[in-house]
Amino acid sequence: IEIGPQGKKRAKNVLPIRATRPIRLRQPAAAPWGTATLFAIPAFMLLYGGVVLLWRPPATIAWVYLGMSLLTFVAYARDKAAARNGTWRTSEQTLHLLSIACGWPGALMAQRLLGHKSTKAAFRSVFWGTVLINVLGFIGLCSPIGRELLRT
Repeated sequence: IEIGPQGKKRAKNVLPIRATRPIRLRQPAAAPWGTATLFAIPAFMLLYGGVVLLWRPPATIAWVYLGMSLLTFVAYARDKAAARNGTWRTSEQTLHLLSIACGWPGALMAQRLLGHKSTKAAFRSVFWGTVLINVLGFIGLCSPIGRELLRT
């Protein structure tokens, strides 16, 4: 220790400590991006068009998907910003609930464009489960049987 030019104590002759072997931090397993990710939204748009031609569901369903997708994208963006800033985060459960409630296209776009929640394999497998449940629910509710059940 010595006194520096401004009269403050400072270190002198400091050498870094060298580890005997490199320390490796275990990273979570990255989930691979498959072709299903690239074609999920266009495939759903084709499915939606087919359902519209077959069963003529109310147009409000399209607006629900659009609105929930925008809301979900914003939730992902805010959670990514919170992760960077070390502030309050949105729970994964909330993100999954938004996905299952017609927001999965926005979640998928946020994962691709923002790179948020895109590598954690456990999160992605639950996410794809929410997509499957939502799409099956969409088909079921728009079908004649589903519409009849909603009337009663």
